[in-house]
Amino acid sequence: VVILSLLMYPMLRSLALQLHSAVTGSYISGTHSIAFINCLNEQIAKDIARAILDKKLAACVNILPKSSALYFWKGELEESTEILLLVKTRTSKIGELSNYVRSIHPFEIPEIISLPIDQGNPLYLKWIEESVPRD
Repeated sequence: VVILSLLMYPMLRSLALQLHSAVTGSYISGTHSIAFINCLNEQIAKDIARAILDKKLAACVNILPKSSALYFWKGELEESTEILLLVKTRTSKIGELSNYVRSIHPFEIPEIISLPIDQGNPLYLKWIEESVPRD
């Protein structure tokens, strides 16, 4: 019984948080995430951003201007200019988002990383919730 309780705890906690959120309207930390995706140039960034939005994998994609990047690639120090996408989505969509971006991104290994959103403007977080369909 103790082992079963320990194994069931994460699922029961998640259900309890969702119920509490539904009743009180409060935000559950980590429900949404921001994904960071680097692109070679502005046209590729716009194409990927539109494709992500067309698939309803995000509520919003910001395209940030050029930044310099230094990194090791195949044992050599590289320097490039990149465009950064900030993708606001449900945390549950990060896997699907990552798979889709890898399928359309020109980089051999595109940077796709995400961070959970801990807190924010409740109305904005609700808008993300309404804009990105559940799984």
